Amino acid sequence: GRAGLCVLCGLPAAGKSTLARALRRRLPQGPGWACAVLSYDELLPPEAFGPSEPGPGPAPAPLLPRWKRSRRELLQCLERFLRALVTGEPLSAPPGAGPAGWERFLACCRQQGLLCPEGSHGGAGRNGTPAATAGPLYLLLDDNFYYQSMRYEVYQLARKYSLSFCQVFLECPLECCLQRNRLRSQPVPDQTICLMARKIEMPDLKKNAWERNSLILKSSDCTLEDEYQIISLLATALENPEKQNEENTEEKEADRAICAASTVHQADRLCRRIISQAMQDAKDKNVPPSEMKSLAEELNKLKAEFLEGLRRGNHFSPQICVQNQHSDPATSVTSSFQHEATNVVNKYILK
Repeated sequence: GRAGLCVLCGLPAAGKSTLARALRRRLPQGPGWACAVLSYDELLPPEAFGPSEPGPGPAPAPLLPRWKRSRRELLQCLERFLRALVTGEPLSAPPGAGPAGWERFLACCRQQGLLCPEGSHGGAGRNGTPAATAGPLYLLLDDNFYYQSMRYEVYQLARKYSLSFCQVFLECPLECCLQRNRLRSQPVPDQTICLMARKIEMPDLKKNAWERNSLILKSSDCTLEDEYQIISLLATALENPEKQNEENTEEKEADRAICAASTVHQADRLCRRIISQAMQDAKDKNVPPSEMKSLAEELNKLKAEFLEGLRRGNHFSPQICVQNQHSDPATSVTSSFQHEATNVVNKYILK
């Protein structure tokens, strides 16, 4: 049967989980669609939001934060389920996901009747196979999805397996989210929600063709009219599944823009880390406080130039390119920046 992915996004305590539970009850009764909720709060482990642990060796490569790695693993688990759903093959654990994360994902699927019971026809193997549904199946992904790139990863899965894709963005006032959050048994820190509110990227239906099936609800509580609009959105998406090999220049441009933004963000983070270490080195070498401010300004100006060059796609020196020919652009930029930053610091140390 047909299947679709619906991304529920918005600030913490905006009402996403309440809406997800309501839709899970409503969709089987109304349109007659099977529905399951994948709640990231339940599927991502608490330790995912702790600090990253460096690997062995004197100079390990920069690690992704734990929460990013956990999200990536969850996306791999979801892809394994979708592949089994489309092909009818038994489920198998993705190589990149840890056993604990895979077990959490399977338990969530079993709890909502997405897998054939063990020992039943089609339930061979410990992981089982996706259970057949009488009608279309919608998977509701309940998370903040505050960056466009996070939602785009889900869209790519829908396109890869020719599934339906849509988004529901709950635009709840920040103060309302903060008040609701404080009443939770395990509230998110206020500063986290405020930071997310500054960074959140709403669906842009005019700019991004892949976000065409999106609905932005401005109410803080879902009404019957909102519910009608959501079901209409889900039905429209279901009738127009994403095409697997669709040639679309606009989508290709979106791919490149998102990739570039991610690369610049990664390079910016690494360059800031280099500047912090360079300032500490200068302090340890007794650079006078009167010159530390000038050093910081010079390093930050250098960083801005490097990041602007990365945004524009400028090439670096042949020596740097040869040294980093097997590296991604962010790594190449930061390697070059490290070299230049060291030269800047040495000017102050050797005065």
